[in-house]
Amino acid sequence: MIVVPIKEGDNIERALKKLKRKFEKTGVVKELRERQKYTKPSVINRERRLKAIYVQQLRQQQLDK
Repeated sequence: MIVVPIKEGDNIERALKKLKRKFEKTGVVKELRERQKYTKPSVINRERRLKAIYVQQLRQQQLDK
């Protein structure tokens, strides 16, 4: 459970900003989106492999410059 301490006389918009930041940090929304659909393990592995290839190509391009 995410708790946002609010001081007396604190602005409600500021408290909402703090709550949104905490939600983003914990990754609750991201996890909820991932749980909405089932992804086969083979698809997950393929995506990870493609991402690793992409990152490796970017690093190689930076070294070549």
